Amino acid sequence: MKNLSLPIRFGIVTSACLMAYFLILSLMGKHTNVFYSLFNGIITGFGIYETIKYTKLRLGKEFNYGKGFMAGITTGFVATLLFTIFFAFYSTELSSSFLVELSEVWSKDYNNFEGIVFFTVAIMGFATTLVLTLSFMQLFKTSNNPRK
Repeated sequence: MKNLSLPIRFGIVTSACLMAYFLILSLMGKHTNVFYSLFNGIITGFGIYETIKYTKLRLGKEFNYGKGFMAGITTGFVATLLFTIFFAFYSTELSSSFLVELSEVWSKDYNNFEGIVFFTVAIMGFATTLVLTLSFMQLFKTSNNPRK
C-alpha cells in the first residue's frame, strides 16, 4: 500500500482539478459543449506525468518500467473513478437538465441515456489514462542501449 500512496494522492488531486474545471465551465454555461472536455486529457496527463516523475525521483535506481506504469495507471484510474462519480452526482442531483441539454437527440432516443453518458465518461478517462501512461513511460524508462 505504501507504494500506491503517492499515485492515489495524485489521483485525488487530479480528480479535484477535473471537478473544478467542470464547475468553472458550468458557471460560464460552457459545460454542455463536449469540445471543452478535450482539456480533461491535458489535466489528466499532467497528473500522470507528475506522478511518474515523482515516483522516479522517490525510487531512484529502483525505478523500473513496471513501477512507473503502475503509478501512472493508478493515478489515472483513481482520478477517472472519482470524476465519474462526481459527474453522475452532478448530472442527476445538482443539474437534472444537464443531460438533456448535453444531447437532446440522444436523450429522446435512448431509454438509459444517463448510463450511456456515465459509461462513456469512464471509458474515455480509462483510455486516456492508458495512452498517456504508455506515452510518458517512454520518457522516463531507462534505456538498454549501450552508449558510444
